[in-house]
Amino acid sequence: MLSTIARQQIVHRCGGSSFLARRQAAIAKTSGTPSSASRSVTYIAGYYPPTIAGTKEKNCMKSYNSCNNKAYNHSNKTFNNYNKSSSRYSTRRLSSKAELKESYDHILVECRFPEDNSVVGGGVGVISLHRPKALNALCDALFEDLIHAVRAFDADDDIGCIVITGSGKAFAAGADISEMSKREFADVYKKNMFAQWADITKVSKPIIAAINGFALGGGCELAMMCDILLAGSKAQFGQPEINLGVIPGAGGTQRLIRAVGKSKAMEMCLTGNRISAQEAHDIGLVSKVIDTEFLLDEAVKMGFSIAEKGSVSVRMCKEAVNAAEEMTLTEGLRLERRLFHALFATKDQKEGMAAFLEKRKANFTNE
Repeated sequence: MLSTIARQQIVHRCGGSSFLARRQAAIAKTSGTPSSASRSVTYIAGYYPPTIAGTKEKNCMKSYNSCNNKAYNHSNKTFNNYNKSSSRYSTRRLSSKAELKESYDHILVECRFPEDNSVVGGGVGVISLHRPKALNALCDALFEDLIHAVRAFDADDDIGCIVITGSGKAFAAGADISEMSKREFADVYKKNMFAQWADITKVSKPIIAAINGFALGGGCELAMMCDILLAGSKAQFGQPEINLGVIPGAGGTQRLIRAVGKSKAMEMCLTGNRISAQEAHDIGLVSKVIDTEFLLDEAVKMGFSIAEKGSVSVRMCKEAVNAAEEMTLTEGLRLERRLFHALFATKDQKEGMAAFLEKRKANFTNE
């Protein structure tokens, strides 16, 4: 039924004035049977599911007899998904801790879940920066939306990993220059401009950056705040702030040197030159280069792989790796050992080792 938009499925455009028109257009385009190749199902905040062919859309509490589906229940925050492999709708309740807004002004939000419903906390939260006309320039309002959504996913027990990507041909082409150009020193100093961006790094769950296009200035800095960087084949990276009479202000001089070394970081920051996705991979800035067409799917697939692991060990692993950048080797090794020891108090450690010895797949419960 969703064959015309099978790869990314239907995404709720949070806060967009054209949402109703987009939804109606998506409904009008749906035809045929679902693809059996899909390996995921999608839950979309605030989205009414498309009608079954030949039926008329009713209000959000209407039951569709032909697919035994209940539509989005606003009061209970139950989200719908279309399960392509079984050709039916199903519903699933997100964690009560989740506080995703029904609408955002500058991002798209969706939740994807694997077909294997036995995986506890196996979902992937996908956030798309959505200011395509401005190449997803990072204005204050966009970052407020992003931080809110990331925190909500971090609090949701059904989500095990987060993916951040961009709409259109850019991941993020930098901070919003039109917004910054009129500001004075006293203003940016008193507000501690960009300090709130670091909230992204405080999230305990892994974040994958799917960098689909330009990642320049603040866009490159945002990508480096994430835990795993996947680059589309057409992606470009750079710190061009020097061309504007300023320097990187959200980690470009600090995180970049840790990723690629002093010489390359100096070159990128002092010249403002861009590098390609392949060069970014060669110098260690990104872990993989993927055809842009398949980038988001591969990022979500990796997210599923991470989310099916024990949540406690995944978070401790992230904590240990990130701590390595700020600790001496001795301190880091001590932290690693203590976290390793602590995991012997979890049910997942018992299950994981038992599964290994019994030659079966572990059934982690995140406890």
